Amino acid sequence: MKKALIIVDVQNDFCEGGALAVPGANEIIPYINSLMLENEYDQIVLTQDWHPADHKSFASNNGKKVGDNIILNGIPQHMWPDHCVQGTFGAEFHKDLNRDKVTHIIQKGTNAEFDSYSGFQDNNQFMKTGLDDFLKYHDIQLLEIVGLALDYCVKYTCLDAAKLGYVTCLHFNGTRAVNVKPESGRDAIFEMLQNTVTILG
Repeated sequence: MKKALIIVDVQNDFCEGGALAVPGANEIIPYINSLMLENEYDQIVLTQDWHPADHKSFASNNGKKVGDNIILNGIPQHMWPDHCVQGTFGAEFHKDLNRDKVTHIIQKGTNAEFDSYSGFQDNNQFMKTGLDDFLKYHDIQLLEIVGLALDYCVKYTCLDAAKLGYVTCLHFNGTRAVNVKPESGRDAIFEMLQNTVTILG
């Protein structure tokens, strides 16, 4: 069975000192690096939040406050600080992430009108990113997933992977949660377990 490692959004804005820093984010980077060293993956894919500056998920573009919730194109949208803007330092991968074995990069959130938590598609399920096509082309059946953040982009990437028929595993030690609500990370784990995602210690 061919397997791939999907590394979700290990970018400067989600790490320590970033515009949308995830608590403990930097702690997962050595773990992810060791996974790549100790395991043979057929593919290693990075996903990258890659927003235009006028992205509608940014509170600053809607006259809203960070943390507000609105309806955007018919679905709920949390208002975020400006983050991972195309071409900025914040959108770059963290310098400590070893990219020597990376075989592919998928950019998401590139359409200003739609947010895109999942590495596979936008939140409205209108536009695919090409990740599924890439994995199917390479006959990948098993996905191991790590990255940021557990309760948003990692969760939705895992759920979509399982829905698309991949054997899907999340490395618990390779992710951290935003925890907009204190229980968000815990709830994300429960939701994934209910949807055939295996949690690896």
